[in-house]
Amino acid sequence: MHPYHHALSSAKKFGGVPADYIEIHQWFDETKSLMGDARHRALRHHTAGIFWCEDKFGVLVTRADGKDVPVRLVAEQHVMEDMGFLPTPEWWLSKMTLTFDMNRVPARHKDEELAQLARAAAVEMYKSEG
Repeated sequence: MHPYHHALSSAKKFGGVPADYIEIHQWFDETKSLMGDARHRALRHHTAGIFWCEDKFGVLVTRADGKDVPVRLVAEQHVMEDMGFLPTPEWWLSKMTLTFDMNRVPARHKDEELAQLARAAAVEMYKSEG
């Protein structure tokens, strides 16, 4: 959903006009500049992202008519419209596969076979830590 359409939805739900909410919705979707598919949502479309949004924009957004709306409600609306529920960061991370090169990668070796063995040992060590 485009940020403008989220803003239209916010205006319908909370009153005011789309311009009152557009910056909040643009903030959620600016991560599309990093990854142009739904994976960009893993960076902000979660419960922590809702609180980060509130930290960035404040507790309340003031509509053009002077009335205040809680930013957290607008942020929750954005995530709900895109996701259908409010995922946690843990939910997103649980969908990602941990590979050997993401953690404790040993120094590169000239011998590639030795390097692969060292990486496999690092993965096993990670797994044994629980």
